[in-house]
This record gives sequence, structure tokens and C-alpha cells, in this order.
Amino acid sequence: MTRTTRFAGWIGLLGLLTAAAAAQEPEVVKRMIFEPEPKHNHASCVAETPDGDLLAVWYSGTGERKADDVVIQAAWLRKGADAWSPRFQTADTPGYPDCNPALLIAPDGHIHMFRPTILDHRWESALLKWSVADPSQGPPGPIRWESTEVLHVTPATGTVEKAVAESLAKLTAEEKARYAKELEPFPTRAADPLYQRLGWMPRVRGIVLPSGRWLLPLYCDTFSLSLMAISDDQGKTWTAGTPTVGFGAIQPTLVQREDGTLVAFFRDNGPHNKVRVATSPDEGKTWTDVEDTTLDNPGAGIEAIKLQGGAWALIHNDLPRGRHSLAVSLSEDEGRTWPITRHLERGEPGSSFHYPSMTQARDGAIHATYTYSLKPPAGETNKSTMMHAAFDETWIRQGD
Repeated sequence: MTRTTRFAGWIGLLGLLTAAAAAQEPEVVKRMIFEPEPKHNHASCVAETPDGDLLAVWYSGTGERKADDVVIQAAWLRKGADAWSPRFQTADTPGYPDCNPALLIAPDGHIHMFRPTILDHRWESALLKWSVADPSQGPPGPIRWESTEVLHVTPATGTVEKAVAESLAKLTAEEKARYAKELEPFPTRAADPLYQRLGWMPRVRGIVLPSGRWLLPLYCDTFSLSLMAISDDQGKTWTAGTPTVGFGAIQPTLVQREDGTLVAFFRDNGPHNKVRVATSPDEGKTWTDVEDTTLDNPGAGIEAIKLQGGAWALIHNDLPRGRHSLAVSLSEDEGRTWPITRHLERGEPGSSFHYPSMTQARDGAIHATYTYSLKPPAGETNKSTMMHAAFDETWIRQGD
């Protein structure tokens, strides 16, 4: 063998090794669930069923709480498939907007979907509804719901008044002046049983704790507070936990630490522009006062999950203003710090990649769905769709 032949052989081997390394390079795979359209498509939730299929739900219409044509839509991604099923309507209260669907897949495989129906075009009038389907549901067609009923949220007497008073006391004089119009009716409404019991809405999926307790994270724009709906009998009955203390901390997402402490991360609906956090020593019944994390938040939804390897992942808009950047961050210390971040989307201001949902399938793949809307050219109508992104932990760990 000549030196030239040996050199060519090494070059060929190097090429093969490079190609093999490239083939193993972790990547993100993105799919639109449907073609972008002028309608408002928002607040998705994605979950894996016992058969390994993915179910995504979201609301769609010409607006939000003020548009009576808003319905809940859904689509399936069959296990092993590379395209989502055609979308279909899965819930509607005729003449009323239905918003913010949230899933909970029970240990027995039943699919639970929670959603608020908006009674008078104000978030304060949200009436929480709950549908259940048996485990036989799957692609490609519509879901057959076994039952749909109202889930009554009844905070214990005095707890809403106390949480509102303590939250207002924590505001600075500048913050009270800034939100004076919004805060003015709080004390009166907090004492009114109707305002205490209406207005509670889900945003992210419910979870089942190792103890068997079911938790559905809820929030209300009435008081910009959150609480947990709690069931200790597999959804047969529900009670309301104590509301959180911290104005603007809404749309909680939950992860449990190894010592049993439950951690809630919140979107900020107030003056902080940070992801906010509180902890519970009793599986969601009571909470520490809400504090700021170091993570920016522009007033947009988030979701946190615990990965199979033990790390925590958080999907969020990592800006103090705007929703044109969507990232996934990792924590190795159970949510105390988030040193690793990789971006799913980065666009120009005016684009929106927001209200994400995220879950890890049993095969280790991480799936995220989110509203995807590019800034339209001048004079054109804004369009939106639901984007699905699939990736793994290794992809996140590479960072940007």
C-alpha cells in the first residue's frame, strides 16, 4: 500500500467517523400541528396517553374571553408517527368562550380535561368544567367524553380575604399607585363568596403525586393569586388549598423535590418581570410567600417538569418584555438555579412563541407545544398555529 493510498484511506475513515458523529448529534424536530391561520390559537397542553400517543389540546377562535366562538380543539400524534392527526373540536359551550384546557392522565389511563367557560366575557366569571374519557381513546378521531361536570372551587372561609390582604400589604407604595385601579375592588370582592368561588382557571396539566394525591394548579385574575384544587380520592371529590400570597403570581406549574417539598413556579402578572416561586410542605395545601427567581418573565406562561434523569426542565419566554424568545432551562439542584439554557425559538419583536406546554414521554423524548406566530409583513393579518417540538435532555445540555 502506497503512502497516498494509506492517506486516502485515513481521509475516508475520518469522513465516516465524522458522518457517524453527525448522525448521533442530538437535534430538535419541529412540526406544525396545522397550517397558520388568522384565528387566535392559544394555551396548549400536551400529554402522553398509556398507549404512548400524544394528545394536544388548545383553544381557538376570533379572540379570547370576549369572543363567543372560542372552542377547545385537539389533535393526536400516534406513537411512531411523524405527522399529527387532523385537528378536531373536543369541547364547546355554545354561545360562550371556552379557554385554557389542561389535561391530567390518571394512573388508570382515564383522560381528564379541565377548562373554564367564561360566563360574561370577564375572566372573573370563569366557571371551571371537567370532562373525563376512558383509556380507549386514541388517534385519529375525536374523543368520546364519558362525563362533563362543573368542578366547584370553594376556598375555606376567610382564606381569600387573608391572602388578598397579605398580598396587598407586601406591595410598595409605588406598586400600589401603579395598580391602583386594578387593586381598588380587591377588598370588597375578597369578602364576596361569588368572587371567591368563580374565576379559578387552569393553565398547565394536573399532576399525581407519589402519595396518590391529585393536584390541579389554578389561578384567578380576579385577585392575581393562585391555589391548588386537591383530590385524595382519584378525582371523586375536590377541595381548595389555601391561596398563595404574592400579587401577580399566577398560572402555577408544580414539581416535587426528593424531600417531599412541592415547588410552584409562577408566571408574573405584576411588576416583577421575573419567574416567581413558592414552596409547600404539605403537598399543595399551604404555601410560603411568593418570591422572585433570577429568571426573566414578560408576563407569559411557563411549565416545569422533572426529567427521568433527575434534572428539572423549565420552558419559558426568557425576556423581561416580549414573547419572541422561547427557551428551555435545566436545573441540577431541584429548581434553585438554572445554569443551562437552550433556545427553541428566537425571532424579531412582534413574533410570538408562547404559552408552552412540556412533557417527557416514557421513551425519554421531551415534547413541547406552543403558540407559534411570526410577525406579519406590513398590511397583512397575523396568523398563528400550534408548534410541536421534540428533543431530548442531551440537546438541552448542549446549550446555545
